[in-house]
Amino acid sequence: MTQAIRFHETGGPDVLKFEDVEVGNPREGEVRVRVEAIGLNRAEVMFRYGEYLEDPKLPAGLGYEGAGVVEAVGPGVDGIAEGDEVSVMPAFSMNDYHFYAEQAVVPAYAVTPRPNGLDAVQASAVWMPYLTAYGALVDIGGLSKGEAVLIPAASSSVGLAAIQIANHIGAISIAATRTAAKADALRKAGAAHVIVTEEQDLAAEVMRITDDAGARLAFDPVAGPMVDTLANAMGPGGTIFEYGALSGDPTPFPLFAALGKGLSVRGYTLFEVIGDAERLERAKGFIYEGVEAGDLVPTVDRTFDFAEMVDAHRYMESNQQLGKIVVTVG
Repeated sequence: MTQAIRFHETGGPDVLKFEDVEVGNPREGEVRVRVEAIGLNRAEVMFRYGEYLEDPKLPAGLGYEGAGVVEAVGPGVDGIAEGDEVSVMPAFSMNDYHFYAEQAVVPAYAVTPRPNGLDAVQASAVWMPYLTAYGALVDIGGLSKGEAVLIPAASSSVGLAAIQIANHIGAISIAATRTAAKADALRKAGAAHVIVTEEQDLAAEVMRITDDAGARLAFDPVAGPMVDTLANAMGPGGTIFEYGALSGDPTPFPLFAALGKGLSVRGYTLFEVIGDAERLERAKGFIYEGVEAGDLVPTVDRTFDFAEMVDAHRYMESNQQLGKIVVTVG
């Protein structure tokens, strides 16, 4: 038996319950991990509310990623051994597997060695942010040196990863944040430019920064009415990646800006990359190399103990964090 966190109804953080469940032995293609740290993601909050890409099958578990030590390996698994220190990537349905537990069985394809030099907390803050940002900006967007990328909600773990990836490539990172509260922190985090949208005209500032060329890519988790503003900040032939729905409001298609500039507005999730073995290997190589070079440094805002998971979820919903929230186990 192991202690795990599940929910029997959708709703706020208080629906999360600690329960003793049987973890079992890994089956074909699976690995059992002793969990050391769990990286929290906005997707888990949406899943808990029943507002994610898939509906939870109640009672449901939670958890996409983290770090731990391999306890057992199922049949047909190569390259992973008992005692390996690993990260678990967000590469599965939470209706099939979940990681909010003291021990967890996960698919072997979601298990990867920890990047060199990272402890369990840091290693639980790597894969969702960097894979998500890499997939849009590099794998699909082809971002290159000197090009401008606009990053709304830049204080999230994925936004910070996007800043670091842009800087690693030599692109121009333009971070957008709603209030001035996180502006200095974003500059310290490496953003080449920071725009405070409650105080500045986003499109005008982007045009000023880029000498009227506009951004080639926008990487947006907000959606809603702001997409019109983003479209006005784009250059000809630019692409707006929509990878979240933080606004909660309907998202209009920016017709006239799209017609005039030949813009693309594209939905995106990291599963596009994770679902393709060759693309995933390229992504992992890019991230390992960036971590080794010191250009990609996971940003951990705050850690909570496993017993404080409800508080950790409340904190995530407060939107106070700058970077990743991590829960430690054991």
